[in-house]
Amino acid sequence: MSNPKPQVLVGVVTGSTVASVVKEAAAFAEQFRADLICANVDDSSDKVEERPDGSVVSVPINPDLPFEETEVFDPELRAEIAEILDSRPVTWSVRALAGGPGQELARLAGELDVLMIVVGTRESGIRGEAERFLNGSVAVHLAHHQHRPVVMVPQHPVIDDADLPWKREK
Repeated sequence: MSNPKPQVLVGVVTGSTVASVVKEAAAFAEQFRADLICANVDDSSDKVEERPDGSVVSVPINPDLPFEETEVFDPELRAEIAEILDSRPVTWSVRALAGGPGQELARLAGELDVLMIVVGTRESGIRGEAERFLNGSVAVHLAHHQHRPVVMVPQHPVIDDADLPWKREK
């Protein structure tokens, strides 16, 4: 019996960084002749159940938010990913998850036994630093809570001798 086709998991979020992270993840998938799984984690909801078809039943963390029983992958994000990937020689799919991004990506990576997890770096500056402090780094969580390689795709690299984000004057 042959092994199933290898898979690469990429964490995707809505925003300007989707293209660069998905392109890099697709390059890895192509290199390893692997399928690409694009996962988006709704961190404003907690997972209650995962159904056999891969859909997730969740409840909002904030009780004032409307209740949607099943997580649905954002159609606009899917269209943006399709625009990037449809011309590439890689088989890809999407997964909607709910809960902590690091925990859910690690769980899915284990479940699918992926080759690696690809994530983008976060925004720098005051907002990015506050978010990192409050939520923690997804990449750091993944690096310490599972055994697969974690590839970080830099979104705003520091060029030459420029100040690092946490050293910049605010």
